[in-house]
Amino acid sequence: MILCCGEALIDMIPNEAGAYVPHVGGAVLNTAVALGRLGVTTGLITGLSSDPFGAMIAEHMSASHVSTAYAVRSARNTTLAFVHLDEGQATYTFYDEDTATRGIEADDIDPVPSDIEAMFFGGISLCNPPVADSLLTLALAQPERRLVMADPNIRPSFVSDHEGYRARLNALIARTDIIKLSDDDLNWVIPGEASLEDKAKEILARGPKMFLLTEGGDGATAYLQSGRHLHVPAQKATVVDTVGAGDTFNAGCLAALRSEDALHPGAIADLPESTLHHMLTVAARAAAITVSRAGANPPWTMELNDD
Repeated sequence: MILCCGEALIDMIPNEAGAYVPHVGGAVLNTAVALGRLGVTTGLITGLSSDPFGAMIAEHMSASHVSTAYAVRSARNTTLAFVHLDEGQATYTFYDEDTATRGIEADDIDPVPSDIEAMFFGGISLCNPPVADSLLTLALAQPERRLVMADPNIRPSFVSDHEGYRARLNALIARTDIIKLSDDDLNWVIPGEASLEDKAKEILARGPKMFLLTEGGDGATAYLQSGRHLHVPAQKATVVDTVGAGDTFNAGCLAALRSEDALHPGAIADLPESTLHHMLTVAARAAAITVSRAGANPPWTMELNDD
């Protein structure tokens, strides 16, 4: 099983009339849902509210074969994210204070079972305490034999303490086996005029065995500690919106590595080129399907394999 750790929330997405309609979302939940739909046994450590939105999220998780057994349940409200679309590109306004996920303390999280293969961390849950500190504590507590992947999916406007957030990210990056950042995220983590490739090398110097760089329509590149790298172009798609695209990419990578028996730290540093290419191609294809339809609606296995 893969455990995803972070937010589950409600995306309020405008319809054609401009009215906001609730959809289940959250970067980490989207990754968990995508994994479940790709046939990977998956659970989600998140906050689940007893409010109607919490019930909506739990139903959505179950429908995509994501276990709710690891959720921290409370009476706090569900986080809301109002989505603003500009030519298909999404930006967000979050309402997160004292919500079901934001309020998670380290002691609220049950011990991780010994048979968990990998842990995934990411999203806005890494931005602000107490949940951000709780998830960092959880990540740092993982044994070296267990693969850890993270995608911060950085939202600078949501961060309450930028210095604290950078320190938290640096500690998380140092523990990860795989770190994924978009080009915008990378330029925020490492400001300045250096090339993306030089910045990728700097990220790898901080500890990860693999760095995944996504550049939207320009494709994605995997960089390894050994100095090797591999680029694949983006898959062609008619873009409806980009909600959930990066989250689906993450799931595609993890699912592909698992299918190649490479979902463990010892395999990541020296992956053969064929495995790297398979991983990136599966991830790019899954993301392309997601952007071709409204909202975060990742593909099922049969869609990914459909010629």
